[in-house]
Amino acid sequence: MIVPAYREAGRIGDTVAALRTALAGVKADGGAEIVVVDDGSDDGTADAARAADADVVVELGVNRGKGEAVRVGMRAASGQVVAFTDADLAYAPNQLVALLEEVERGADVVVGDRRHPHSVAVTDPSWLRSAGSRTVAAVRWLLRLSPGRDTQCGLKGFSREAALSLAGASVMDRFSMDVEILWLSDRLGLDVRELPVEVVNRQSSSVRVVSDGWELVLDMCRIRTRALLGRYPNKSGG
Repeated sequence: MIVPAYREAGRIGDTVAALRTALAGVKADGGAEIVVVDDGSDDGTADAARAADADVVVELGVNRGKGEAVRVGMRAASGQVVAFTDADLAYAPNQLVALLEEVERGADVVVGDRRHPHSVAVTDPSWLRSAGSRTVAAVRWLLRLSPGRDTQCGLKGFSREAALSLAGASVMDRFSMDVEILWLSDRLGLDVRELPVEVVNRQSSSVRVVSDGWELVLDMCRIRTRALLGRYPNKSGG
């Protein structure tokens, strides 16, 4: 389980403990590993993760963004199933078990889908976040970047082979990495499955809706441009 973290010293200990509890059954059945990637924090996030007994703690020298932190975590993880979730645990950790089991049943990629008819929002997102999500979805549709998927759900799982393949093909460092890896999954013909989720839309999230949203839109244009220039692999390996 990969947790990308930036300036999360105040809650990373609780996050690691909650994940440890949720994955206790998985650990007993063959092993579960918690990998915290400190994305250049200056508040002692890495030390707090170690104090909480995270299995692996990786420190990036400078802040690179969620995308790079996840890629580093994918390469550092040793399990046959690799997943990542946000440090604020907007998605309750007990949902990870179903995610991991779906990969074990043969899926290459499993993603949470907040629009699934069985998904539940414990707290509603702010109007600004809702408007931002609709804008991002519209741009994805225009650019044909996996328009039917909930790319920004912060709960994703992969087979080890798929994780390493996607980590090698992905180049986007920040939040657009979520769009990029699902688009790449479709492009490479991977078996992508979607599960319902329960989400708590936390007001304390580190996402800056306007600035991060604008950067996400620009990055999606960069993804489409790279694709048109043939800078991504395709299903045949070219």
